[in-house]
Amino acid sequence: MVTDLAKYIDHTLLKPEASEAQVRRLCLEALEHGFVAVCVHPCWVRLCAGLLQGSPAAVCSVAGFPLGANLGGIKALEAQYAVSDGAREIDMVINLGWLKSGRDAAVREEILRVAEPVHAAGARLKVIIEAALLSQEEKVRACTLAVEAGADFVKTSTGFGPGGASAADVALMRGIVGREVGVKAAGGIRDYATAQRMIEAGANRIGTSSGVQIMREAEGQPLGPPARSAGE
Repeated sequence: MVTDLAKYIDHTLLKPEASEAQVRRLCLEALEHGFVAVCVHPCWVRLCAGLLQGSPAAVCSVAGFPLGANLGGIKALEAQYAVSDGAREIDMVINLGWLKSGRDAAVREEILRVAEPVHAAGARLKVIIEAALLSQEEKVRACTLAVEAGADFVKTSTGFGPGGASAADVALMRGIVGREVGVKAAGGIRDYATAQRMIEAGANRIGTSSGVQIMREAEGQPLGPPARSAGE
């Protein structure tokens, strides 16, 4: 599994104070370790796309992040700008208040609205449900709506909520979406053992700001202090 681990990792830097130097280092680390993607705020997409041009590493960005309370048209516009700047994946946050209010049709329509520019650009859409804020029934509804709206992945967490990924949530989400839709585990994944548990539970993507540390641990190399930044 160590050989394939890098292909699961979205190397993530979503701290609001992230500097250009840190974003450049993120991209260099993605190239060095063979990570599947880097995940950055929209303002850094064009820089990352240039740095990663010609490499297998994709640029992932976010829409409606981290609260999900923006209007759907704003999320769609964020996604449109990001894919035009070179993003190949978009992680959007659903409107949690609408979901909890039973406004399922509105949630589905919002996801469809964001999916349109993403898929038109040949990119992929991941839908963040912020599982720590949802009941079991709400998790089921959120994942079902995402699948109905054409999401390519469902994602556990922003990393800015009250809790991160759990193996139980990953397994639940995998059971709901089946094998045709991806599951991304994110939030609090800072070591190899946790990443392995998520993959065993059904995740086929890991969002983490600790990708380098995880790879070093997997390869038996000495670890530095674990990253503790939000937005993993």
